[in-house]
Amino acid sequence: QVQLVESGGGLVQPGGSLRLSCAASGRLVSIYAMRWYRQAPGKQRELVAHITTVGTTNYADSVKGRFTISRDNAKNTAYLQMNSLKHEDTAVYYCNFFPNSIPWGQGTQVTVSS
Repeated sequence: QVQLVESGGGLVQPGGSLRLSCAASGRLVSIYAMRWYRQAPGKQRELVAHITTVGTTNYADSVKGRFTISRDNAKNTAYLQMNSLKHEDTAVYYCNFFPNSIPWGQGTQVTVSS
């Protein structure tokens, strides 16, 4: 069974940092592009970051320069390093393969608040 488990979220003050993890099982992250998405209350899920199999990255304009997506093939895990967090980054964060995505997991809640 293919599964993705997100973790690392929490409550952080504006300007703080968090690193999210996306642990995969049943499928190798090394042979897929990986994406991080987020969904804020009352809003649609949006794409935040993308990393190709060769490490090329792309980001939503709203997080460019603050977030970094990466992968550790040996650990079969993708990451999202989030720095300089803002109130508007508050959301549930999800990861998925691209293409051939799987049903969404539980996600991990990120709350940016003072």
